[in-house]
Amino acid sequence: MDECGESAAKVAKTVHASGENGSSKKPEEHRFTDFEVVKILNENAQSKVVFIEGRFNKADEAEDKKAVVIVEKTALTEDVVRAVLSERSTTQMTIQNDIYHTFQVFPPAEHSALKTTLIYPATNKHIAKYSKQEMFLVQERPEDYEAITKPYIQRAGFSISWVDNILQHKTEADRIVYEDTDPDVGFILLPDMKWDGLQVEDLYLVAIIHRRDVLSLRCLGPQSLPLLRNILHKGTAAISEKYGVKQNKLRIYLHYQPSYYHLHVHFTHLNYDAPGAGVEKAHLLSDVIENIELCADYYQRKTMTFITKEYDGLYKSFVEANRG
Repeated sequence: MDECGESAAKVAKTVHASGENGSSKKPEEHRFTDFEVVKILNENAQSKVVFIEGRFNKADEAEDKKAVVIVEKTALTEDVVRAVLSERSTTQMTIQNDIYHTFQVFPPAEHSALKTTLIYPATNKHIAKYSKQEMFLVQERPEDYEAITKPYIQRAGFSISWVDNILQHKTEADRIVYEDTDPDVGFILLPDMKWDGLQVEDLYLVAIIHRRDVLSLRCLGPQSLPLLRNILHKGTAAISEKYGVKQNKLRIYLHYQPSYYHLHVHFTHLNYDAPGAGVEKAHLLSDVIENIELCADYYQRKTMTFITKEYDGLYKSFVEANRG
């Protein structure tokens, strides 16, 4: 087992020892009927999304159980537009000036849904992740990774039980678009939770590898090339077959730092301005493959620049080491 594999094993051991298994309730039992909003963590008027901290009942308050709810507008599909601009909608004019008219339009109930994501029970890490925070750029040298980042990952004990559930077909099996079951180069491809599946122009899928010993870009080397090429070729072929989107219309990339430390690859449509697709976070898969081909230990030698937030534990670790 390589160094990254050892880190992965330590993370898994820490998570399992904590007994963090998520909510005792099934997702369908959360109806928000007894939900109490504690505070608005953050909101984005441009993307029409709001992040909320709350709890479900007084028992949650006693047990210090928290919830994070993400509420966002769904995509405007052709069906929704046709329903909005029909006699089935209720309209109220707000401004009329010459040829210009502004309306408040209330569409039929079936076309006015809000996409709502629930994280429950939520940890303080979730609360911090979705709170409004100052952002900073960090330059992580190879020695910083060894001295700061890797110990932080091992110490933090991030739960990836939801990833295990997907890989073991315990959850979301019906959403799998493609799977290669090979233990070395295999992966599962499925829609990201950010995509509602309604518009191809907003397409967002993620490939999660079956191997458990590869945490991030820092772990990649020549031994990873068969895995990366397999994801690139079979992932794009599966998306082309199911959605009719060719490779030259896809943005395929990895994050650094990733949101969870189990290697995964993002596939998004070029027309979609996906969160985390900027140069300070996203690394194109084709570039990653070529970089390793040019220099075997590229990602062990490179200084990696990434964006982080003020409440992030990793950022605090860099500040404590005088590297923030």
